[in-house]
Amino acid sequence: MGILSWIVFGLIAGWIAKLIMPGKVAGGVIVTILLGIVGAVVGGFIGTLLGFGDISGFDLRSMALAVGGGVLVLFLFGLIFKRRG
Repeated sequence: MGILSWIVFGLIAGWIAKLIMPGKVAGGVIVTILLGIVGAVVGGFIGTLLGFGDISGFDLRSMALAVGGGVLVLFLFGLIFKRRG
């Protein structure tokens, strides 16, 4: 997939992951897109390691892997940048 496809895919995966893991994320939409893209890469990597395949295009399996990776990345991001107060 090209860079524009990864951005759109990351946006969709990040938005779905954000719906699954509600709460404030520092940075808003841009950070959500970036975390979605990172989540797609992480999901594809983990999927490949576990034998589910990788993210190869716009299909349901790839979206599930990307959203799963996005949820994981959002969770870790929330742990790292938790507000102290």
